[in-house]
Amino acid sequence: MRSFPLPIALTARLSPVVVLAAAGWALTSGPSAAPQAAENEPPGKTETQSASAPSETQAAKTYAAAPAPCESVAEKTVKSLVPGARTAGKEIPSTDAELRRTCSWNALKGYEYRWLDVSFEVLASDEAAEQTYEGRLEDKGGGGAVPGLGDAAYSVVNLTTEDKQQTREGVVVARASNALVIVTYNGSDFESKKAPSTDEINKGAIKAAKEAVAALADGRR
Repeated sequence: MRSFPLPIALTARLSPVVVLAAAGWALTSGPSAAPQAAENEPPGKTETQSASAPSETQAAKTYAAAPAPCESVAEKTVKSLVPGARTAGKEIPSTDAELRRTCSWNALKGYEYRWLDVSFEVLASDEAAEQTYEGRLEDKGGGGAVPGLGDAAYSVVNLTTEDKQQTREGVVVARASNALVIVTYNGSDFESKKAPSTDEINKGAIKAAKEAVAALADGRR
């Protein structure tokens, strides 16, 4: 069988890892009583007041860390979407594995090439995740909503051509509370130089995204 070099766009697909820093909360205490007042108060009153004084508490986060991404998609799904790929996948190194984790599967079987990425991003709050999600919507045009996936989700499919070789790529972004799930799925045929259909790529990306969102929820049980 002939060897077909991969286009540069496919071999350099992985975008730089985005470092997401979680915000902290500052705890403040009330003013301390004057020495003279403390001397005039009955013993134990100061301790009682301190114990009953209201204090700020940290808002609970639904998700504290990203799940193992290479375990988020079923083996049969990987075999279906990326024929010939190792089902174990390959986790991409991250600067902060608690906040962002990504797994990648790719393979060339015959002349058919497929690539699947599944990423998890955990943010400090639901509001932060919603803002990031909305920002991604602004960056991606021509997509559509995916009903019933997380709290909100959309998908978009684009076709690119390099050296007469077509590649079709689908991206699904879903928000679930304070976490984002990002799935990227693309493919090419190096014999015909055509790309898979929009329907095939879009459905494949959504299927992987649904399993990844379910894995995110399972991680909390």
